[in-house]
Amino acid sequence: MGADRERRLLQMIIALVGSATGSGDLSGRLQHLADESAALFDVHAAGLMLFGSDHRLQITASVGHHSGLLELLQLEVGDGPCLEAARTGSVVSIPDVRVAEPRWPHFCRAAADAGYTAVHSIPLRLRTTVIGSLNLFGESAGAFDEDDLVAARALADIAAISLLQQRSIDDAVTTQGQLQAALDSRTVIEQAKGWIANRNGVDTATAFSLLRDHARRNQLPLAEVALAVLAGRTTLG
Repeated sequence: MGADRERRLLQMIIALVGSATGSGDLSGRLQHLADESAALFDVHAAGLMLFGSDHRLQITASVGHHSGLLELLQLEVGDGPCLEAARTGSVVSIPDVRVAEPRWPHFCRAAADAGYTAVHSIPLRLRTTVIGSLNLFGESAGAFDEDDLVAARALADIAAISLLQQRSIDDAVTTQGQLQAALDSRTVIEQAKGWIANRNGVDTATAFSLLRDHARRNQLPLAEVALAVLAGRTTLG
């Protein structure tokens, strides 16, 4: 890992540690983790799944073309590498989805159709407690670089510690409310992405970039910008 990527990784770790006791924009922090993971590990898409208050996995953040759809597909069919990582607490790495098709036929065919060849799923865990998975999608076949795997596991572990620490400090009702709010925010963000894409005649990845860039530029929560777009108070593009 080069010096620039190492510095960026450390900055992400510092941000996660600093947010461990914070109550701010949880949805935005999770999205930031997905964004940085895609950039740090040189993959074309990344996503996060967390167990909700009902103990079922849900998509909480994603970046990249079709990444959210691939995770949604796994939730619908009840199987896939991202679910397995979250359920078992073990890293699940697929260097080539074509080879893994007999194991997960629906997911592997969908991944190949979307242009992704390699998938690496890292559990978010602290000892025996697993709260979700960090999922990386690449367009080139090949095993995950060993140094990158170590770094990805460290990042996922620290993310888990950050979320669990926040849970232990807050009372159960508040914490579950925040996690559920993050899941609800994701629904609003997806609706806004679709609206922007339809209005501007662009794909959803471009629509999301417009939404995210406006939120960062104006230092606003992502969900707040999405609501403003849907209400007609903000026009992007």
